[in-house]
Amino acid sequence: MVVELYLDLFSQPCRSVFIFAKKNNIPFEFKKISLMAGEHFGDEFGKISMIRKVPALRDGDFCLAESIAIMLYLAEKFQTPEFWYPADLQLRARVNEYLSWQHTAIRMHGSKMFWIRVMIPKIMGIEVPKEKLDGALEDLNTSLSLMEEKFLQDRPFIAGEQITLADLVAIVEIMQPVGAGLDVFDGRPKLSAWRDRVQAFIGQELFDEAHQGILGAQEVMKQVDPSKLESFKPRILRLFF
Repeated sequence: MVVELYLDLFSQPCRSVFIFAKKNNIPFEFKKISLMAGEHFGDEFGKISMIRKVPALRDGDFCLAESIAIMLYLAEKFQTPEFWYPADLQLRARVNEYLSWQHTAIRMHGSKMFWIRVMIPKIMGIEVPKEKLDGALEDLNTSLSLMEEKFLQDRPFIAGEQITLADLVAIVEIMQPVGAGLDVFDGRPKLSAWRDRVQAFIGQELFDEAHQGILGAQEVMKQVDPSKLESFKPRILRLFF
């Protein structure tokens, strides 16, 4: 039975799983779950993941949540090249260090920027105060500076000479605020050069396939029925205000 991947490519973690599977020629069935339509709260998806978040994996009777756990499972099951998650103790530690840090840094700040620049004002019709925008941008810039100065330094990739899961997770997160119209690479030549290397390795066609939705998000959002997000509004406002 082929592995099933439940994905919405508007989601950064879903894009990392999608790119990893496609780049490594892993056979899988793409199960589209629309977050905007609330499909992750449906009864059928609840049988796959009690967490009710994407990505999710089903392999026969085995179900798994969380993007990093899913990619590590796929790496083991399909014996992908070692460079993705190096066996070398210190190289693997560098990968783990980034993966452990990014949740409350690049991921949090990039997601927040997308929500307060696109989702909250354009879909929910709520004006975001300037001080909130400025604070979110400052947080994001702090994380991007750490990405350059701490995690990249003078290396081609986060762990050294070869791409790893850390770079894949990083690029999809950093592209999220780009989808909100913010050029995070402007004035950051080191980050831009790293992006170009990651893109080149992934391949332009696959990179574009994974990101076409988020990069066209501002146009797509014009067609979204705001009432679909009404039930989520209190939770979203608690998160960002």
